[in-house]
Amino acid sequence: MSKEVPVANKIKTDLHEILDIRYLTDSTFVLRIEKKELDFEAGQHVCVGPPNGIHTREYSIYSAEQDDCLEILVKEVENGLVSPSLKKLQKGGFVVVEEPVGYFTINKNLPANQKYVFIASGTGISPFHSFVLSKPDLNYTLLHGVKYAEEAYEADAFNKEDYVLCTSQESKGDYNGRVTDYLKTNSFGKDAHYYLCGNCNMIHDVYDILEEQGVSTDNIHAEVYF
Repeated sequence: MSKEVPVANKIKTDLHEILDIRYLTDSTFVLRIEKKELDFEAGQHVCVGPPNGIHTREYSIYSAEQDDCLEILVKEVENGLVSPSLKKLQKGGFVVVEEPVGYFTINKNLPANQKYVFIASGTGISPFHSFVLSKPDLNYTLLHGVKYAEEAYEADAFNKEDYVLCTSQESKGDYNGRVTDYLKTNSFGKDAHYYLCGNCNMIHDVYDILEEQGVSTDNIHAEVYF
C-alpha cells in the first residue's frame, strides 16, 4: 500500500483543499480534505500527494462512506517521497487526489450477522476505522498491534469490548505482546472472515497462524503496507 506513483502517469487526478489537520503523535496525523464528487467503499484507498510534487502515495481512506469529506491517516516516514511533504502542508492548502480504488471491502453477499476479525499493525488501522464508522452494525473484533499505547490512533471510534490493543514495547495496552502472539492463544473460529492490514511480516505470520487454526484462505483478505 505504499508504492510511490508519478502523478504524470495518472489520468484522473484533482486538487482538493485541506479542511483540517489532526496531529495524533509527533509523526502521525489525519488529513481531512475535500471529498468533492468522489464516492468510495470502506476499505478502498486513494493516491495522495503534494500539489507541486511528482509522486503520490496510496492511503487507505480513514473516514466513513457517508462523511462529506475524505480523511487519510498519515505517518511521516523519514526520507519518504511523500509523507514529509504532506506534513509540511497547512489547512487551506491543497493536495493531489486520485479517484478511490481497491477491493479490500466487505462482501455484500455475506449475512448481516457475519463475524469479522480485523487485524492491523500501526497505521493499517485506517480501513477498519472506515469500516466501523461506515457500518456501525458490523459484528467484529479488532486486534491492533503497535509498539506503544500512544499509537492507538483514535481508538474511541471502536466498541471498547470489541477492540484489543496489543503493545509490544510496553504494558499499557490490553495485551502486552505482538498481535500474532495474541492470535496464537485466541482463536475466533473457522467461519469468521479475517481482514489483515499492515506490514508484510505481520500479514505473512498471521496467514500461517490462521491456516494452522484451520481457517480457509477464502476467509482471509489482506492489504499490505510496506
